[in-house]
Amino acid sequence: MIAFYYIRSMQIDEFYMQRCIDLARRGEGSVAPNPMVGAVIVFDNKIISEGFHQIFGQAHAEVNAVNAVHDKAVLKQSTIYVSLEPCSHVGKTPPCADLLVKYGFKRVVIGSIDSYSEVAGKGISKLKDTGIEVTVGVLEKECRELNKRFFTFHEKKRPYVILKWAQTKDGFIDKQRTDAKQLSNWISDSETQTLVHKWRSQEQSILVGRKTVENDNPVLTVRAISGNNPIRIVLDSHLRLPMSSLVFNDESKTVCINLVKSEKVGNIEWLKVPNMNVSNILAALYNSNIQSVFVEGGSATHQSFIDSNLWDEIRVIVGDSFFQEGLKAPNLSKTPDSSFSFSSDQIYIYKNV
Repeated sequence: MIAFYYIRSMQIDEFYMQRCIDLARRGEGSVAPNPMVGAVIVFDNKIISEGFHQIFGQAHAEVNAVNAVHDKAVLKQSTIYVSLEPCSHVGKTPPCADLLVKYGFKRVVIGSIDSYSEVAGKGISKLKDTGIEVTVGVLEKECRELNKRFFTFHEKKRPYVILKWAQTKDGFIDKQRTDAKQLSNWISDSETQTLVHKWRSQEQSILVGRKTVENDNPVLTVRAISGNNPIRIVLDSHLRLPMSSLVFNDESKTVCINLVKSEKVGNIEWLKVPNMNVSNILAALYNSNIQSVFVEGGSATHQSFIDSNLWDEIRVIVGDSFFQEGLKAPNLSKTPDSSFSFSSDQIYIYKNV
């Protein structure tokens, strides 16, 4: 009977924690560099309130869930489920752990510990010290996956790196350029291009090398869907790109990483690094509090990340076309972890774990 009750209790905890994860995802693209967090309050085996972190700098998930409860007296007999350890420090908002202590929750169930140094177990200790029952690690793997960018940033001291490129069935990412004309040789179809814009909206920044700007003159914004534009990162070691390039327009902030100067003018920032290797580039982005970077090209830039083994995901779109000659796709000696069809294209996902 005891074993049965334990299993049933764990299943109930997982059910409510999954709801926290589902709620947290609603903040995707709006809360970075904060993590996505969801909270569920349960009283008498029923959900009486829910909340999630909606916008960076505004109320956290626990605050939104507590504020939605009309009769605060029931909180002393309630359990709150939260996908990430409640914060214990004063940031843009007061500590959530203090709020839970104030209302004397009977129990707090936490998905994963917050690895940010200002929290990192301190919120849990504060709750336990006041006699609140605390359970930690429910759907921990799923909660960490939810905030993989946040955890990578704080644990590895660099942004979460996603490489993306499209290639033909015969392994080319571009046709041979015979003149200086700027153009895009599309490989994926229009529906997949819309998916890529969704991917862009999910990341804090998007990165390309100088040659990609010279060849394609991209805007690097989210246009095909409704979403936030990422910060545009351009690698231009000796500042050769003309300021008339579309990546320098006012549609989004642009950071130009280079060997020449550090300066800010309007929405453009130049960041000087000692060397244009991947480690220095990621260190500059880390120091700028950028938690994720979506690398879109070109081939040499992609290859430098692969050769440095400083990447977390690679998404390769294989279009239904052949170029027969041109610029070869990056060399990746790894088998994909998963794949799926999207419209007329095939997408392969690689993970560096």
